[in-house]
Formats: sequence, structure tokens, C-alpha cells
Amino acid sequence: MAQLFFLYFAGIIILTSALVVALRNPVYSALSLLVMFFHVAGLYVTLHAEFLAAVQIIVYAGAILVLYLFVVMLLNVKREERFHLQWPVAPLLGVALFTEVLLLWFRRSSVGDSRSVPGSVEVADAGGNTEAIGEALYSTYLFPFEVASLILLVAMIGAIILAKKDLFDKQ
Repeated sequence: MAQLFFLYFAGIIILTSALVVALRNPVYSALSLLVMFFHVAGLYVTLHAEFLAAVQIIVYAGAILVLYLFVVMLLNVKREERFHLQWPVAPLLGVALFTEVLLLWFRRSSVGDSRSVPGSVEVADAGGNTEAIGEALYSTYLFPFEVASLILLVAMIGAIILAKKDLFDKQ
């Protein structure tokens, strides 16, 4: 039964991810992205990671998608500006991705089905999903967490400078 839920969520995620890229209207792409975010949250629920599912819906489906829609509406993207000549590269990247998936699948079947991940925090020892995520994030993965926050800060400052560039040119 769990595999049936996984196949449903995975199929919808693949379909809506393809629609995000394939649809010409940015608003329809954003709606496909919203459906994809909710189905990823459903996958988290099937893995008994309810906290991650809630964060997925609140942060990605709520904040990130609304921010994306605001940017699309403010920029008023034209259809000819949005699409570039990506068709020659797309099949090559698709074949490379499919090859990687096959290699990982063959490696998993040859090594065996190992359920434990090295360096992971056991949920039973930590007392729950939220505590296990917090413990892992602020002990084992503290440095990468801080580096990611600095990269996001630099990206935000760069976006502000690029957006304000037009204001400085007009003066």
C-alpha cells in the first residue's frame, strides 16, 4: 500500500515538474509548481516526516511560490524573452540524468538494501522528528547551514544591487 502511494505521488511530481518547464504561461507554470509542492509534502507524510511536510507547504507553497508570482507579475515577462534555445541541450541532460538513475539503481541492488544512513540521527533517540532535525542541523550540519545562509545573504544583496542598477542609471 505504501508503494502505491509513493508511485502516485512520484508520478504526479514528475508530471507537474515537466509542466512547470513546458507550459508557456508563467502563471500556469506556477500553479503546476504548487501542485508539485503539495505532492512532495505528501511524500514527506508517507515517510512519517510531518514536520518537513508542514515546512514544505508553509515555506515553499506559501512563501516561495507567492514571491515567484509577484516577480512574474512585476516583470511582465514576454513569451519571446522567457524561452531560449534549450532544445539541443535538453536531450543530453535527460540521457545523463536517466543514466545516473540507472547506475544508482544497479548499485543499490548490488550492495543490498541498507536502511541506515551514516551520520543520521535516530528518531527514537532524539524524541521525535522535529528534535531529530534540530539536533542534526545544529550539531552535525551547523557549518553547511551557516554557509548556506551566507550564500543566500550574498544572493539577496546581489539581487538588490541589480534591481537598483536601473535607478542609478537614470540619475
